[in-house]
Amino acid sequence: MASPSCASTLPWTAAASSPSSTRRLQTRRAPSLVIVAQGRVKKYRQGRVKKYRQVILKDDIDEISGKKGDTMKVRAGFYRNFLLPKGKATLLTPDVLKEMQVEQERIEAEKKRVKEEAQQLARVFETIGAFKVPRKGGKGKQIFGRQVLVAQFHRLTHFSFSPIHILSHISCASHSVTAQDLVDIIKSQLNRDVDKRLVEVPEIREVGEYVAEIKLHPDVTAKVRLTVYAK
Repeated sequence: MASPSCASTLPWTAAASSPSSTRRLQTRRAPSLVIVAQGRVKKYRQGRVKKYRQVILKDDIDEISGKKGDTMKVRAGFYRNFLLPKGKATLLTPDVLKEMQVEQERIEAEKKRVKEEAQQLARVFETIGAFKVPRKGGKGKQIFGRQVLVAQFHRLTHFSFSPIHILSHISCASHSVTAQDLVDIIKSQLNRDVDKRLVEVPEIREVGEYVAEIKLHPDVTAKVRLTVYAK
């Protein structure tokens, strides 16, 4: 009986020649991952899948079209090599997310408080009655506005017109009550400061009843009644 050769008795030789061993070696390859993106099926090996990080931006980042305060998913390398060293983003951890929620709740509560104060002030304006605005009367029901008369005086004197010419132009000038007039009245009667840029007064050229508007809040506009009379 012929003895087996030395090569055939070696354990790694026998394992390599075994079909089952070959199948085991093939199954050790890195499994693949199927990703569906934009309607296309792509197959990657798990070792090559790009890693991402969920971050919150601390500054505007043009490279990713992100604004300060945005939460975005960025590549891990971009975060590690650019955002983190420059202090432009931080990882969105559970603790950071909780802090963001608390801050957002604080902001919403403050917005609600400001709106409620504006609504309360609007009710005061609308129930207090009409503000009385005295004006120097002209012909019939016409009135003259002090600020416009002064402005016209300075404008005409700048061009060196004669005194008679200046007086003739000023005497025929009539003007509406200004936003500043209403702001001054509110300050004197209610001791409240109102930005005149928020006040819209209709054109008033004669005595009568009018309604002005004050934009107290993006969602709240107060209606203020005015009674203009000649003194």
